[in-house]
Amino acid sequence: MHETSIAAALLDQLLRIAAEHHATRIEQVEVRCGVMRQVVPEALQLAFEAASAGTPAAGAQLTIIEEGLVVRCRACRAEFASGLDDYRCPRCKTADVELIAGHDIILRSVVCQANTAGSDARGPDCL
Repeated sequence: MHETSIAAALLDQLLRIAAEHHATRIEQVEVRCGVMRQVVPEALQLAFEAASAGTPAAGAQLTIIEEGLVVRCRACRAEFASGLDDYRCPRCKTADVELIAGHDIILRSVVCQANTAGSDARGPDCL
């Protein structure tokens, strides 16, 4: 289950962000997962809950957004949404493509609570 290693890496990044912004608690996290990574959202949720137990991220709301696969045909440069099993260009019918989207796991936003009571730590990574 690779979701465990994804959750551990995500938690490491979140704890670094919280420390940089002097946050005491991580409340919300949004992650975009490309379909090529074959992340099972329920498994990632469970792995994140287990990994974050006892940390400032414990109990944080994790939102996982699945990103579809988008490719660009190398022959005619057309961009199109593709399935995981069919890369043929709808325009020229070749199957030589480059991946444009759908192969990353990206931390999109984090909401943290700062040391001062009732305020949020907000910065480029704590949005």
